[in-house]
Amino acid sequence: MEEEAHLVNSQRRVLRKNQEAEVYGFVGSISIVVTTVIFLIWAYVPDEFLKFIEYFPNKYWAMAMPTYLMMTVLSALVFYIGLNFMATSTPTSLHTLFDEYSREAESFVLLMNKEEDMPIDPISDIDITRINDIMFGSSHGKR
Repeated sequence: MEEEAHLVNSQRRVLRKNQEAEVYGFVGSISIVVTTVIFLIWAYVPDEFLKFIEYFPNKYWAMAMPTYLMMTVLSALVFYIGLNFMATSTPTSLHTLFDEYSREAESFVLLMNKEEDMPIDPISDIDITRINDIMFGSSHGKR
């Protein structure tokens, strides 16, 4: 009985989180549309029609803000890609083939007793020589 109550409560929590996300998404999309409309009105409507507004920025910023924003995003993207290139090992490094999570199939076979059945092979990495043999071996290369 308590388990069912726990399940119902957890489902309610999940629904509540989904509803919050929906509300945030709806409010965010409406805010973006309203902001875009205000920006376009400010950018394209002549100053004579906007005299009832006491202060609004210079029209220079209608071009400068999107330009600065695009250059900032582009610079961040270039920086991120460069950072990933710097963190990547060279193609000749063995770190591109093996890491601390690599598992070789032979190490599992030695741990198993000879009498135990092995209906499914244990999870392990495929050796690079086997992959090269399958992809570029003599059975596939000859025509």
